[in-house]
Amino acid sequence: MSEGKLLIGNRRYSSWSMRGWLAVRLARLDVSIEVARFVRPGPTPLIEQTSPNGLVPYLEHRGARIWESLAVCEYCAEVEPSLWPADRVARAFARSIAAEMHSGFRGLRQNMWMNLGRDFSGLGRTPDALADVARIEAAWVEARRLFGAGGPYLFGASFTAADVMYAPVVTRLLTWRPEISAATQSYVDAVRAHPLVAEWYDEAAKEPKDWLVEDYEQTPVASQA
Repeated sequence: MSEGKLLIGNRRYSSWSMRGWLAVRLARLDVSIEVARFVRPGPTPLIEQTSPNGLVPYLEHRGARIWESLAVCEYCAEVEPSLWPADRVARAFARSIAAEMHSGFRGLRQNMWMNLGRDFSGLGRTPDALADVARIEAAWVEARRLFGAGGPYLFGASFTAADVMYAPVVTRLLTWRPEISAATQSYVDAVRAHPLVAEWYDEAAKEPKDWLVEDYEQTPVASQA
């Protein structure tokens, strides 16, 4: 019998669900996974009735109730401390860029939304979205330069909570294909190849066709940059 449950939304679209799921899997929590098919127009009844803030992910584990992706990451790190770098300075940097992802990058979110089943190459390039991509690239470069020499991820060989928070950004870069540096592409390839990220993509591909949400499937008319 499992020790709780994780409620997520459509894997094809739900960037926040992906973060929660990755953290839970990396911490090896024994919880069942429940997928709520997004309803449009919202709210999705199952999510609204289950999650205190009406959003996913929502985690229940051993009597604890956790919502918001970054809070799920922090909870999972209490169970599996390796989700954050062991070094104090690196850990501070990792938490800072994870929090930046949690609270920022609105231009990217609005104009290059997550869709694991489409190719929107060259589109969505609004000034705000491109500015966000540039800032994300800069953060990744600094993390890799300062702390990432030991492996392919932001802080070396371990796939940390910081990588978890940025994994959906990787999916956006693969879907929308803005111009990125060779270093960024190398990191994107490493994250995409991670077994858990590959599993998420595989499960997304299995979702029924009637789960598609028109708002997320429409091709933007043209790049605005």
